Amino acid sequence: MDQFLASFVTGMFSPEWIAAFTGIVLLDLLLSGDNAIVIALACKNLPQHNRGKAILVGGFGAVFIRICCTLFATGLLATPYLEFIGGVLLVYIAINLLTDHNDGEEEGGKKPTTFFAAIRTILVADFIMSIDNILSLAGVANTVPEGKWSLIICGLMVSIPIVLFGAQMFLLIMMKVPALVYFGAAILGWTSATLMTEDLALGTYFTGYELILKVGLTLFVLAAGYLINKRASATA
Repeated sequence: MDQFLASFVTGMFSPEWIAAFTGIVLLDLLLSGDNAIVIALACKNLPQHNRGKAILVGGFGAVFIRICCTLFATGLLATPYLEFIGGVLLVYIAINLLTDHNDGEEEGGKKPTTFFAAIRTILVADFIMSIDNILSLAGVANTVPEGKWSLIICGLMVSIPIVLFGAQMFLLIMMKVPALVYFGAAILGWTSATLMTEDLALGTYFTGYELILKVGLTLFVLAAGYLINKRASATA
């Protein structure tokens, strides 16, 4: 135990460690946005009294998933087709979140969104979107080998308030401006295309077409969501 603690604090607060930690915080701010958005989208249709709990559980769950994925990062990131399949699943999740409008109440014979259904959606989407976070976090941490684990753990801890605060803010804004849900879905559509283009097995086939795929999938998510919502409104 003493040996672990000694290795953990080695290199902490050195100029190199502080520079790397600053980079990790900036990356957390940039890369945690999509996690916060998916948490907010999944919670928007819960009853009011469950939204805060779902954000808290989903946020800590997202960080726990990052910790587990970081520990097994080498094996995960070397798995072909993983990112492509994750991108496809994220497209489905984005459209599903965009077209789910139960608002926590029984409507048209359809059951309201449940607490556990929202948590399940958050955890699945967070697992898919944790890949870029893991790559970035591990890459920066490796620049200071003697302080690698302290950087990784501190970086993961910093991401908790960022994700929770971001999800809460986006949800509050979305409740006042419901159309913002399309912006959130567009972010997820763009993220799904990014995952596909970075896949080890299939990513090479998209070389030179990355922007086309990202724009195309983003528009597809928005168009599919809009048409499904329009048809549902007409039916209602």
